[in-house]
Amino acid sequence: MKKLLILSGKGGTGKTTVAAAFIRFSEARAFADCDVDAPNLHLVAGELGNPEKADFLGSEKAVIDPEKCIGCGKCEALCRFDAIKITDGCYVADEFACEGCGVCERFCPQGAVTMQEDVAGEVQLYRNRRIFSTAELKMGRGNSGKLVSEVKKRLSEAAKNESFAIIDGSPGIGCPVIASISGVDMVLIVAEPSVSGISDMERILKTAAVFETKAVVCVNKWDTSPHNTETIKRFCSENNVPYIGQIPYDGQASLAINAGISIADIDCPASEALRQIFERVMDMLTGCGD
Repeated sequence: MKKLLILSGKGGTGKTTVAAAFIRFSEARAFADCDVDAPNLHLVAGELGNPEKADFLGSEKAVIDPEKCIGCGKCEALCRFDAIKITDGCYVADEFACEGCGVCERFCPQGAVTMQEDVAGEVQLYRNRRIFSTAELKMGRGNSGKLVSEVKKRLSEAAKNESFAIIDGSPGIGCPVIASISGVDMVLIVAEPSVSGISDMERILKTAAVFETKAVVCVNKWDTSPHNTETIKRFCSENNVPYIGQIPYDGQASLAINAGISIADIDCPASEALRQIFERVMDMLTGCGD
C-alpha cells in the first residue's frame, strides 16, 4: 500500500482541506486522521456510517481507595507532581496531574493506593464501503505518538487489500508527527506564506529527512503574500525539494469548508489548483514523475 501523508508545521494552514480534496479526487477507499489531539477530517469526509470503537489505554494512574486511606498524608508529601489533593475530606489523585510514577503506591502504609490502567483516548474505525481510521486523545494525556501508531496500524490491518491510502497528519513536529511519518511513502507539506510558516516548513522538511522520506511542498493562499511564496519557492529550489504548486485564497473554498463540503466538490480556483497539485503528487508517488 502506497501511503501519502499530508502535514503542516502549524495549525490552520489548510492541511485537512487538502487531505479531504485528495480523498475525493482519488476516490480513496482508505484514509486516516492522525491529528489525535483535534481530529476533524470526519467533518468533510462524507458519509462514513457508524464506527467500531475501542478504548486506548495509556500509562497507569494512581487511584486512592477511601475505605483504606487513613489520611496520613504521606502520598501527598511524596508526590513530585502535586497530583494528590484533599477533596471532600479524602485524599484523591488528580488524573490530569498524575504521571504514573508509582511512588504513592510504593510508600502508602495501608496499601490504599493502586496503579490502574488509564483510558487515554478512543480509537474509531469506519468500514462503510471505505476504511477510515481515527482517534481522539483525552485532555491532558501524553500518549499522542502511541495513539497515532495505533490509528495507522488499524488502517493497515483493515485496508490491507487497498493499494493507496491518504493520511491527514497533525501540525507541528512533535511525537504525533514523528509517528505519522514512520512508514509512509511521501510527505506533502502544505506551507503557509508567512515568516512562521516558512520556519515551520523547514522544520518539517528536516524531520522528514531524518526518516529518509521523500517530501514535496505546496503553498496555500499564496497570493496573501507573494513575497513569502517566492521565498518558499527559492528555498525549495536551493535544497532540491520539489515545489509542486500553489493554491490561491478563495472565498468560495471558505464557504464550502464551513458547510462541511470538500472543495473538490465545487468549481472554484482553489479546487482547480488543488487538482493540479494532486495530479503531480500522484505522478511522483507512482514513479511517473521526477
